[in-house]
Amino acid sequence: MSEKRFANQLALVTGASSGIGAATARAFAAEGARLIIAARRVDRLEQMAAEMRSAHGTEVFVLELDLLKQREAMARLEALPPDWKTVDILVNNAGLSRGLDKLHEGRYDDWEEMIEVNVKGLLAVSRTVIPWMVARGKGHVINIGSIAGREVYPGGNVYCASKFAVRAINRGMAIDLVGTPIRVTTIDPALTETEFSLVRYRGDAKRAAAPYQGLRALSGEDIADAILWAASRPAHVNVSEMVIYPTAQRSATIVHRNDS
Repeated sequence: MSEKRFANQLALVTGASSGIGAATARAFAAEGARLIIAARRVDRLEQMAAEMRSAHGTEVFVLELDLLKQREAMARLEALPPDWKTVDILVNNAGLSRGLDKLHEGRYDDWEEMIEVNVKGLLAVSRTVIPWMVARGKGHVINIGSIAGREVYPGGNVYCASKFAVRAINRGMAIDLVGTPIRVTTIDPALTETEFSLVRYRGDAKRAAAPYQGLRALSGEDIADAILWAASRPAHVNVSEMVIYPTAQRSATIVHRNDS
């Protein structure tokens, strides 16, 4: 049997209860990693943890983490037992979008939620975990961005702004960590079929399904595969940026759909 790629490594995945986060956690578990899975929906995390323990014998720490409450989230991370602070890989995956309103018709509460989670939540987790990596002299931060951080599309205004901010933070983080062994990566997916649209449209399944109709979108597993590939490069190799589209998509608004 070949050695598992992440044996004896500890990965922390935020937003781990569904979509890209859940797929990433499962992929790391299959490759031998210990895991901290963090999200608000603890019931889902507990179910995932039981599955991974049964399938792979994975050591899993379930962490309730609400990134709308950044100081509380930081305190919960700081309260981890010492053996669970030796994080080798941090996947800053938690994020969301709300609506596709024009800016002058948008809801302030929606904007606040996106900025709180996508920007301030990522900062809170990073500010807590990266010093542990620096002190240990090893680690890799993988920030999940979006093509929305590279181009603005109609109705995307504040969500795109939050993902442009993630891209800038990713770059600033990489610059600030030069001279340390800590690697920093952003992975920016295009259309990926997860619960993302269901959250965006507040549970309206019909609206949520529409962006993925007529093409084969990316899956959470596709992005998880990219995350594990970037994390498994040799220590002297830093995959700085990765942009991933489904073959049928070439920009935020250029998508080929097959109606047959």
